[in-house]
Amino acid sequence: MSVIDRIKEQLESNPVILYMKGTPDFPQCGFSGQTVQVLDACNAKYASVNIFEDPELREALKAYSHWPTYPQLYIKGELIGGCDIVIDLYKKGELVGLLTAVGGIAE
Repeated sequence: MSVIDRIKEQLESNPVILYMKGTPDFPQCGFSGQTVQVLDACNAKYASVNIFEDPELREALKAYSHWPTYPQLYIKGELIGGCDIVIDLYKKGELVGLLTAVGGIAE
């Protein structure tokens, strides 16, 4: 399976997925940490991928998404954006709606 096929499978299998540096329990950059905090504040259910564990995926995802930095949040296979965009959507009250629409809020 090619790395692009793996990315597509991850996006199809997870309504909400965060590609990040580190893990939600141990973020390895401030931007990834802030994004996790926002998702936690929304009580989000999401999968995560530590891009440090898969250098091939890390490089391929930049080309796939046309987004050069991490973290990258996807909802229903669509790139939402990085840390600043996620925080902005949260502050506007829009992030919870996006998550709710795909069943991405924990009960």
